[in-house]
Amino acid sequence: MSNELRHTPNQQGISLDRAAYAVAGKLILSDLSFALSERRIAIIGRNGSGKTTLLRLMAGLVAPTSGSVLVDGIDPARDRKAMLDRIGILFQNPDHQIIFPTVAEELAFGLQQQGRTKAEAASMVEDLLARHGRSHWLTATVHSLSQGQRHFLCLLSILAMKPDSILLDEPFASFDQPTVTRMARIFDQLQQRLIFITHDARTASSAQRVLWLEAGQIRADGPPARVLPEFEAEMLRLGSIDADTDIAF
Repeated sequence: MSNELRHTPNQQGISLDRAAYAVAGKLILSDLSFALSERRIAIIGRNGSGKTTLLRLMAGLVAPTSGSVLVDGIDPARDRKAMLDRIGILFQNPDHQIIFPTVAEELAFGLQQQGRTKAEAASMVEDLLARHGRSHWLTATVHSLSQGQRHFLCLLSILAMKPDSILLDEPFASFDQPTVTRMARIFDQLQQRLIFITHDARTASSAQRVLWLEAGQIRADGPPARVLPEFEAEMLRLGSIDADTDIAF
């Protein structure tokens, strides 16, 4: 079994205390207070509810405009180096994440940021690709990969660094069913804490805990059996009216 499958996440987890985030005076997230330590957590909500912004906040890609965000007791926006082995984020669009022209360079970058030498990183990349049946990608250019393959490359880049938690932004969006099945199998095997955002209640049903984000605030937080029926009923209600008229961002 590969090293990333044996990984055990830090139990301290991710915590927010009255965290808020605004852009140009426009409030996107407000008064968020919760602690996440479960292994499988879903964040659900309509498009425009602030889900992706929340992931970016937890990853430290943006800092809260008020309140605090801590990952294992550390401010992720202030100490990016400490986050390298604590948290990774997989965006919906791989082209927003990939920065190098070749597979080998893309996979080695994070490892070198963690302090591995160029030779050590190269060896680890070769081993990682072999474990996942992708040894033939070692000399490939990124542009030669399909979108689904680039998405998997981004996941491999994260797994190479062995973070405690992985944040997933709509992980199954735009994939065909075979790819969805394959990615779901991979996610299910991982021992890392997975926090994924989705607007699909079926995807969220596999989580241990579900947070329903509405207009930048937590509307419900609990087990899927309690949160999802209320969420689905509200989505059906909104579907019968002009549901998007109240969304301002």
